[in-house]
Amino acid sequence: MSDLSSTVDPSISEGTSGFDTSRIAEVKAWLVSQFEAAGKDVPGFEYTPRSVAHLHALATASQAKTQAAGIVAADLRQKATEYRSQAARIREILENVGLAQESFPQSAVASVQVLANVANLLNVRDTEMSSYLVAMGDISLRKTGVEEKRAKVQKESILLLDYTRKAIARLTYLKRILAQLEDDVPSCEAQMHHWKTNLEIMLSKERQYLQQYSNYKAILNRVGYTSDISHGVLVEMDEHRRDLEKKTKPILDTLRSYQDLPPDKALAALAIEDKRRQYAAAEKYLEDVLQSALATTE
Repeated sequence: MSDLSSTVDPSISEGTSGFDTSRIAEVKAWLVSQFEAAGKDVPGFEYTPRSVAHLHALATASQAKTQAAGIVAADLRQKATEYRSQAARIREILENVGLAQESFPQSAVASVQVLANVANLLNVRDTEMSSYLVAMGDISLRKTGVEEKRAKVQKESILLLDYTRKAIARLTYLKRILAQLEDDVPSCEAQMHHWKTNLEIMLSKERQYLQQYSNYKAILNRVGYTSDISHGVLVEMDEHRRDLEKKTKPILDTLRSYQDLPPDKALAALAIEDKRRQYAAAEKYLEDVLQSALATTE
């Protein structure tokens, strides 16, 4: 059934197959014959145009193959009859010349049988030595070819086995690395969470410091701070201020002592004028020092 189904042309359509009574009868008769041969009953199903078309194609193919098989079987039976007739004729000829099988010793019969088996195995039509030599040469060539193919296959098998072993080793290594990475995932996730928290804190601090920097810059601009005023300049000016305080302190002490003297207008005017000159000189000295400090900074 399966062999027949493979021969059915699937392009058969319902329109071309028809749905006539004669075709259904042929299909039913074929189904009954096939199922009876298998010892089973025909299962019930609906006869549709499509099913009838496919079953009719199956029946046609089956009948064609059955007819062909019958022709081949008849030919084989005829050949067998001819071979038996020829064997009987040859046996009669051998018996007439005294070469019947019964007249040979058992060892000779066994040898002939072995020779016939070898001839069948080598697929030779006669028992000529040349036929055996040709057959043996052909077998030798095929054996050599098989051995070469076997050697090639063995070599490829060794290479494939080596590749397989390397692949298994790499797979084992990758599995071990994967297991190690999976074990490291929790600690890495915790570390990443810690870094993420620190990053958020740093971003917050950055925004805070930028805001403070902006505020301080606005304050410095408001008080008139410039880049010329640096820490070194302020330290140097403070040192000069302290030197001037040390220099002006005796003068101030002297001026304070004059407040305790009796009033003398002429002497007081002279003393005041002298102290004014000293004070003016000190102020000029301080101004010169500041100008030189600023010039050095620039």
